Amino acid sequence: MKVNGKHYRTVSMEQQTIYMINQNLLPFKFEIVALNSLQESCEAINNMTVRGAGAIGSAAGFALAQAALQASKQNYLREIELAKKAIESTRPTAQNLFSATHFVYKAALESPEKAYQAAHDFAQADVEACRKIGINGNSIITENMCIATHCNAGWLAFTDYGSALAPIYEAKTLGKKPFVYVDETRPRGQGARLTAWELQQENVPHRIIADNAAAFFMQRGEIDMYIVGADRIAINGDTANKIGTLEKAIVAYEFGIPFYIAAPLSTVDFSCKSGNEIPIEFRSEREILYQSGYDKEGVWREIVVASPNSMAINPAFDVTPAKYIAGYITEHGILSAEDLADYFPNY
Repeated sequence: MKVNGKHYRTVSMEQQTIYMINQNLLPFKFEIVALNSLQESCEAINNMTVRGAGAIGSAAGFALAQAALQASKQNYLREIELAKKAIESTRPTAQNLFSATHFVYKAALESPEKAYQAAHDFAQADVEACRKIGINGNSIITENMCIATHCNAGWLAFTDYGSALAPIYEAKTLGKKPFVYVDETRPRGQGARLTAWELQQENVPHRIIADNAAAFFMQRGEIDMYIVGADRIAINGDTANKIGTLEKAIVAYEFGIPFYIAAPLSTVDFSCKSGNEIPIEFRSEREILYQSGYDKEGVWREIVVASPNSMAINPAFDVTPAKYIAGYITEHGILSAEDLADYFPNY
């Protein structure tokens, strides 16, 4: 990804320090944070300094490698086991997180150095998978197509390239002139704050729309396709993604608009038979009751946007049944729900 002409990765690691783009400050401020301990890294995953399926996965892998490098020789195995559990407790719905910790943990059992290399290998595999998702997804994008997306599954959500936005970037590079409707994605506004910022950086024409305006534009025939990301996909194709995805998929199905999931196969939980088995993370009610940002004087503020005496409930994800999904844009091509099981032996 390029920010103001300079290339960055969402998350990276050098020696024992993990570096992340602080997504909580975007789009108002671009900042790289340095994390020097497992506790700091876990907190960054939990508080969404880093977010998005692939980026969480890479961050988790780096965090476990960091723990291995900093573990004592006397209690090495016990410390990396505890570190793995601590990392996995941060974001329970994100399958890429578990894919990363399992992969790096096997290497950590041999040595800290092998854990470090495994974490980098996992992150690089994420980059390569997303690059291929862009190429494969571009094949279903025609000239001047109007594409809608929900939440953020661009390069900020992965180590680089992204999933849902990768085909759009590829289509733009090839001169197809895609236009993007950006769902704002309450309560944290990842669409309005992150996806819109990314599209600006890439000079892709777009408009932010209120979450409850999507059906209006679909009914008017102004949306040709939906492409969204995924945080976990069951082996039958049921998909957990940011809250609000389910209602978009149902409406798109009603109006005959193809609804695609873009995700690497590391997001598929091959031990999960259906969406009923996917754990759903519930986050703090403050995300609904308060909003934050910079005021015109450049001061970061948090303000109440709801009745002060009311409480809220805040599921972070919902599950879209496979019947509403037209296909899965992966590094292996565009697959059907039935195709997913064929990849079980490799994952």
